[in-house]
Amino acid sequence: MTMVDVSKWPLFSLLSTEELATIRQACVFGTSANEAIYITHSNEVFAFGLNTSSCLGTGDSLSTIVPKKLDFLRGKKVVSLSYGSGPHVLLATDDGQMFAWGHNGYSQVGNGTTNQGLSPVLVTANLQNKKVREVACGSHHSMALTHDGEVFAWGYNNCGQIGSGSTANQPYPRKVTGCLQGKTSVGITCGQTSSMAVIENGEVYGWGYNGNGQLGIGNNGNQLTPCRLAGLQGLCIQQIVSGYGHCLALTDEGLLYAWGANTYGQLGTGNKSNHLSPVQIMADKERWFSGQFFFFWRIDRQVYMWGQCRGQSIVIPHLTHFTNTDDVFACFATPSVMWRLMSVEPDDFLTVAEALRKEFDSPETADLKFSVDSKYIHVHKAVLKIRCEHFRSMFRSQWTEDQQEVIEIGQFSYPVYRSFLQFLYTDTVDLPPEDAIGLLDLATSYCENRLKRLCQQIIKRGITVDNAFTLLSAAIRYDAEDLEVFCFRFCVNHLTQVTQTGAFWQVDGAMLKEFICRASRCGAFKN
Repeated sequence: MTMVDVSKWPLFSLLSTEELATIRQACVFGTSANEAIYITHSNEVFAFGLNTSSCLGTGDSLSTIVPKKLDFLRGKKVVSLSYGSGPHVLLATDDGQMFAWGHNGYSQVGNGTTNQGLSPVLVTANLQNKKVREVACGSHHSMALTHDGEVFAWGYNNCGQIGSGSTANQPYPRKVTGCLQGKTSVGITCGQTSSMAVIENGEVYGWGYNGNGQLGIGNNGNQLTPCRLAGLQGLCIQQIVSGYGHCLALTDEGLLYAWGANTYGQLGTGNKSNHLSPVQIMADKERWFSGQFFFFWRIDRQVYMWGQCRGQSIVIPHLTHFTNTDDVFACFATPSVMWRLMSVEPDDFLTVAEALRKEFDSPETADLKFSVDSKYIHVHKAVLKIRCEHFRSMFRSQWTEDQQEVIEIGQFSYPVYRSFLQFLYTDTVDLPPEDAIGLLDLATSYCENRLKRLCQQIIKRGITVDNAFTLLSAAIRYDAEDLEVFCFRFCVNHLTQVTQTGAFWQVDGAMLKEFICRASRCGAFKN
């Protein structure tokens, strides 16, 4: 990651060179970009600036140009931070705790009162035994996403942005149910008075104010409970971000969609017309983007921006000379706030996880090679023994493999086996769903349950009408019950299209008969 120079934000010019050198994470916020929070390398949290609505959390309402330490947060590792326009601030730590402070006129701090939050408070109501992984703020409402995929919301609710089914304000975190009940959410975002969630299968739901079409549901009526964006059906959304009254969504294929308010060209469509449903913009394979005025970051590290940029309306994405998104905000946002908690970890430090990731398939340090489909994969015997029971057994003196410098693998393809070995170094998998089937087979053979779950997740996210029956067949073959149920439901829900695919008619007769019988029992063939 490139080190970002925080001194590009005017507020940070108040700090000495020594103070700037201690900063690991930072966020500039507020209606005039006059408040800042930063976290040091030793996990101490400091705040300074104007202190509107006591949003600095320093225990008083006084402005300060000298950073004040927030002792309540000492030693906490911050993983997510968001701010509203009151402003109020939400912060989540790596152990799943959530803290809030600042403007609280609508109970958006979540402590049941409407008194100003002078200092950070630990928000616990209705969150017992829950761990928060992500937070998001609207102008005067709040949201939290837990590790188990549940969404909670509270605060101002004049337009239904809490998703409770009414417009009564909500003084404590309340679980968002309705259409989200039983679904696992993987991302959240807030507009000014609207809320959105992404589900693990790539669906998107929105609720709250919809006067500009920011919910993307095809009309401009407010929604008091979550409503699915039908305009994104068939797409797997990986990330969404909200501006004041519009949204962007990125698919797993790198396609970008936008909807909502477009007064300044912030949708990037080439005009200033609002859109009530998602429209695709710039069909290249993009991989990163942001909210407010919008820009995104391509795979080749080119950054585009559009929308309101220093008072100018840019209606078509414009290529900048920047190499990271934070610099764009520093130079072009009005006010020059940060769109996220910015990390300034220097390049030269690698964590253990980063160092391992870097050394995967490295001929310089490897002491073992796997040969798959006549191609080599370079690995470290010690890492494999530490990470996998299968290799712990293999590298014992009675196995012939323990004496070999090259081990031949015949039963799995190169992409599958390489992805498996890479998983042992990175804890992540990057494969298309069709290859994930082969990896699921390997994970089952090697008794790697976590990898098995990851493969199932990839397959669920990547299911389409064309591959659904192939994936269902694989789920049955590998005894992946949860995946089998998911694929079966998908096939039944898209029965007409699925039965017209080649995969449907290429399976053996027994499986086809079993599927038809099972679908019939579910009422799939009733008019």
